[in-house]
Amino acid sequence: MANSEQKLTDSDINTEQTQEVIEQEMSALLLEARAQAEQHYDSLLRVQADMDNLRRRTEREIDSAKKFALERVINDLIPVLDSMEMGLQASTQAANDQDTIRQGLEMTLKMFQDVMARFHVESLDPTGQKFNPQEHEAMTMQPSAEHEPNTVMITIQKGYKLHGRVVRPARVVISAQA
Repeated sequence: MANSEQKLTDSDINTEQTQEVIEQEMSALLLEARAQAEQHYDSLLRVQADMDNLRRRTEREIDSAKKFALERVINDLIPVLDSMEMGLQASTQAANDQDTIRQGLEMTLKMFQDVMARFHVESLDPTGQKFNPQEHEAMTMQPSAEHEPNTVMITIQKGYKLHGRVVRPARVVISAQA
């Protein structure tokens, strides 16, 4: 019996030693897992801070873009405004004749049309074309033997497109069957 009691005690000692080794390994794994968790948490906080900074910077840039979006347009329109003011001053002087004022107005109109073209604004003058409700607004219909039905006879007011999208439809008179 002594032999079997000694085997149990040896077995108990081996079990205790094994259990201690397992507990030490588990503690080491737990410490390693905690360290990794702390690293991931720190990384998460940094990413959140970066995202907050990016969001704030983007909001500032968008606000700035909204405020100054028209700056280029305004810089191109200022010379047109100057030309119109000079034309108005010239019209009040008795020494200038109508031809000079007319030439000044034509030059100012050309400057303005050039600015519009630089910003991809195109005019719509559909006289003689088929009526297109996407680009034209019919003000009235008139019977006409000279025009096919649904044809633009008169453009009352030009329309405009910006980058191909209608900003203002052309106001027109269209033909009806006579």
